[in-house]
Amino acid sequence: MKPENPFRTKLDYNNIMFIVAGEVIHRVSGLSWAEFIEQRIMKPVGMTSSFGSYNRAKATANKIDAHAPVDGKAIAVPHDWNETGNAAGGIMSNIKDMTTWAECLLNNFTTKDGKKLVSDKNVQQLWSLQIPDRVAAKNPYDTSFYGYGLGWFLSDVKGHKQVQHTGGLIGTVTQFTLIPDMKLGIIVLTNQQSGAAFNTITNTVKDSYLGVADRNWLKTYGDRMSKMEAEFDKQKKDAFAKFEAFKKEKSLQPKAEQFTGTYNDVWFGDVEIAQQGNTYRISCKNSPRLKGELLPYSNNSFIIKWDDRSYDADAYIIFSYDENGKAESAKLKAISDVTDFSFDFDDLDLKKK
Repeated sequence: MKPENPFRTKLDYNNIMFIVAGEVIHRVSGLSWAEFIEQRIMKPVGMTSSFGSYNRAKATANKIDAHAPVDGKAIAVPHDWNETGNAAGGIMSNIKDMTTWAECLLNNFTTKDGKKLVSDKNVQQLWSLQIPDRVAAKNPYDTSFYGYGLGWFLSDVKGHKQVQHTGGLIGTVTQFTLIPDMKLGIIVLTNQQSGAAFNTITNTVKDSYLGVADRNWLKTYGDRMSKMEAEFDKQKKDAFAKFEAFKKEKSLQPKAEQFTGTYNDVWFGDVEIAQQGNTYRISCKNSPRLKGELLPYSNNSFIIKWDDRSYDADAYIIFSYDENGKAESAKLKAISDVTDFSFDFDDLDLKKK
């Protein structure tokens, strides 16, 4: 597979690398990643109600349901994770345990009974900038540096070093923030998927400790999200309006024999496009929940309207034809900027089998 950018030149976030690291732990220790994390980290730290995977928390009754917006309402959606990805996002925890974890890190990675989990040298390495990223000239915290360390986003806020990370699955997003020299930890766990929510809470708490006057982050993010959502809605409405107009142009639409069949991406696997009655359907072999209807958009493209509307990730599929008018390959592109970057549609390179 071809890298998007040369090695170690740009910040390209990649959960696959965390999954690989988890597999290394499994091979070396003989334990699953989840077992290792529970035994070697959670138990010594005192995180008594946390689990290394969603499945290991099944006996726990008091669990949140994930919620995603569909047609303007927050609805409960299935917990969207797979055991394969535990090392990237499988942990189940709560505020009590996460504050215990924050205390351990702020105490130089030392547990309450005095056990040091990570050497001072390695703590310094973890929280040192490895890949820098751009910083806006004008920003609310006078930040002059920002980037990624080893598993942590690093920046400065009002002269203090900030160590932070977010987590995100469909219907649940979280934020974990440390300002070590202030011994300050802020943890926000949510059962919805707007990052504006955790930013509002984190920044409000952080400002109170930094001595910054109330900046009404709720209004700031509320106004920003309203403006963005209006633009997202326009992008979606424009795309579906073009479909409604083009579906009347029967003679210009691609014919079934031109594009139906099985396509393969070397990373994602097989994708099948089939005719069902008067409609066309797409299904993804390795992601069975990722299926939907194809709506004609132009003479070589369709809109994919996913069956699961909580994804908010409808996409264009654009076919490339050979000299005989038969599709050789296809690319995907989200119809709206609301679609989360982690869908990675643009990276797929589907070749007709």
